[in-house]
Amino acid sequence: MRDALKSLVLGIVVIGWLLTSSARTQTESVSTLPFTSRKALDYLLLLPQPLPPITDLERVLSRMDEAARTFTSVEASVVWDEYQKVIDEAETEKGKVYFRREGGEIQMAADFVEPDKKNVVYSGGKVQVYQPKIDQVTEYLAGKNRSDVDSFLVLGFGGRGHDLLKSYEVKFLGTEIAGGVQAEKLELIPKSERFRNNIARIWLWIDPARGISVQQQLFEPSGDYRLAKYSDIKMNQKLPGNAFKLPTTKKTKFISPQG
Repeated sequence: MRDALKSLVLGIVVIGWLLTSSARTQTESVSTLPFTSRKALDYLLLLPQPLPPITDLERVLSRMDEAARTFTSVEASVVWDEYQKVIDEAETEKGKVYFRREGGEIQMAADFVEPDKKNVVYSGGKVQVYQPKIDQVTEYLAGKNRSDVDSFLVLGFGGRGHDLLKSYEVKFLGTEIAGGVQAEKLELIPKSERFRNNIARIWLWIDPARGISVQQQLFEPSGDYRLAKYSDIKMNQKLPGNAFKLPTTKKTKFISPQG
């Protein structure tokens, strides 16, 4: 308390001296100040300077950084809406989704149960989609687009918040109720023109308590969008042993449209 009072008094003395000194002469330099005044001014300049205020965006990104440091896995229920502007209709799929960090990369799996059963696994730059109704697996290689696919996977699940600034112009849009929480909404505009040809912008709703996404919306230049809503989110818990294994049969057909 005594030190704080001393700092305050010295500050007032120096400011008062500067005001009166300026009124007497505009040419007097600091080097000609009386010794005691110069000493007080030096002391004031050495006082800790207030830090700039933390912005809402910086706070959200830092919270995401914290969550990423301890991230190992996520399991959640998902409702996935895919809207097509041309026909003004949306198709909705429901199921479970899984994310995990394995060997330095983020892997994803999804088991959809409505309207049709479908299993999806992404690992090692390859997407596999299994359709039990026709007992067929369609495989896609991310190839040169792998970095884009990987960046989508970690949007709010295992990725650092500040890493978003490398690929996107990021803006804080305020708060909204999403996933049953007062979520903090971010808008991401891809910096890459090639990227923007596929995804015009992305909205993320981040749970401030856990630093993860509870809702995501990806907008295409055409006006089509994909909206994912997550619930019953379980972080860093043991995942089902078959979560990343497609339930294929001995007769399952594998095809690759890319050749």
